[in-house]
Amino acid sequence: MRHVFLILLSLFLVLWPAERAGAQEAGNILVVTANSGDYMFGAGGTLIKFIQEGYDVYVAQMGNDEKIAHGLTPAQARLANVEDGKDAAKLLGVKDTIYMGHKSGEFGYVSATEVRKQLFALIRHYRPAKLFIPDPYVHHLDDRDPYHLGRIAEESWGYSGGGTFGPELERVGLKGYSAPEVYFYSYQRPYRPGEGGEGAARMMSVDISLTVEQKMNSIELLRNRNQVYARTVRDRLAAAGRPTNLLDRLDDGAVRKLVRAYVEQFGRTVGAKYGFNFGEEFNYVGRREALPPHILEAAAPK
Repeated sequence: MRHVFLILLSLFLVLWPAERAGAQEAGNILVVTANSGDYMFGAGGTLIKFIQEGYDVYVAQMGNDEKIAHGLTPAQARLANVEDGKDAAKLLGVKDTIYMGHKSGEFGYVSATEVRKQLFALIRHYRPAKLFIPDPYVHHLDDRDPYHLGRIAEESWGYSGGGTFGPELERVGLKGYSAPEVYFYSYQRPYRPGEGGEGAARMMSVDISLTVEQKMNSIELLRNRNQVYARTVRDRLAAAGRPTNLLDRLDDGAVRKLVRAYVEQFGRTVGAKYGFNFGEEFNYVGRREALPPHILEAAAPK
């Protein structure tokens, strides 16, 4: 317990001088992501809209990006993806990114208690008006990190407002706080009936027709991740006996075209459901909805 407290105290001391972001509650958005790219694909256009409205966006990246690689060591992959992520986040308009450094691809084995305490500290410090977290209710994800992190982040949101959890944070000045609006995002939602959260969550969409170009430009800067994605697409096409066309050489131009096509199709698919040219879709819990039943039950005094 003393070890966990020292970790949280160190995190608090690192965050405290940084512009006292928690001092202005209405202007902050906190985004929780497993790696440097998921939140951009799933929510980038929406975040740009909020930034244009005056919100400050802070990203808590929980994974270390070491496994999105081709021909790189884990250390090289981590460096490449983090640097790409910083460039992309800057173009998107993100105020700052906090790196927690858990091993990517292993969130099913990471201590949920440790991650929850870290998220308690971040939520209570930034006191966001809006919280974006991975959607754990999406089916058939190849990458399980968003599922495991999404469940932990949902619990952290539910518990962070009470005094029962994280009393050591109270002692260093981080009082309980629960974000009034939560957006569950996904970069791989299958767009089928029945996808969605439980209880108070409802499906909603944001029109990103005016921000999709900036979203695509930002995602283009995820160079290493995009190369890995393009190689995966090429190899699957080849294995199925289908032509790989421009992906044979995997030059920068071909990779950019592929990624832009993916983002465009993603946006049009969502938008078509709601009457937009381009959209992003979320499970949303807003100010007037109650917390999901399983969160209320878990947080109730025993």
